[in-house]
Amino acid sequence: MAENETELWVWWQRFIGTDRATFDALLSRHREAHRRYHTATHVAWVIRHCRTLLRDRFGDVQTVGDARPTDAIIIAAAFWHDAVYDPTSASNEHASAQLAARDLATLGWGDSSIARVAHAIEGTADHMHPADDAEAVLFDADLAILGAEPRGYADYVDGVRYEYRHVPDDAWRTGRAAVLRSFLTRGHIYATATGRSLWAARAVANLEAELATLG
Repeated sequence: MAENETELWVWWQRFIGTDRATFDALLSRHREAHRRYHTATHVAWVIRHCRTLLRDRFGDVQTVGDARPTDAIIIAAAFWHDAVYDPTSASNEHASAQLAARDLATLGWGDSSIARVAHAIEGTADHMHPADDAEAVLFDADLAILGAEPRGYADYVDGVRYEYRHVPDDAWRTGRAAVLRSFLTRGHIYATATGRSLWAARAVANLEAELATLG
């Protein structure tokens, strides 16, 4: 396995379970040829940032024995949130939530925990109105890339453009500009105080700089 995948396997065993077949099936989705940004590297990035925010809001999460249920739920949502990724579809989050529900049921998770995971995944469609602090953590971790250093942000944009390479340039610029403006006109890009402190200023700078290139 690649380094990120090895890291993910460690987290899987701590927070999800020990079933390797389900883990491998999930990773195979993130290796699909049409993906460039939404890969296992992105999942690892999101989980790292979830853990940073979880430590701040819920306490340290080092082992499954010490982890609170909320921690495991949000890490599970991070694992599955882009499990289904078709750039031509508007229902990826719903399909990913359904897959997570099926897989977690197979792994023996309870219905109430599965429902929380699925709800959190569905919420990543717009990263708005988190139902609780835990969803706020997931949403902010997923959007942390917006507040990356310029080189990392540029790599993210290049990766997403590759995934949407079927979209003509003019349509891409129009659609992308609308997405950027939607973030810039929110009251807050990040739902947590820590997310705002760590990433908000850089995110605004990155979004404004990209928007200026789109005409």
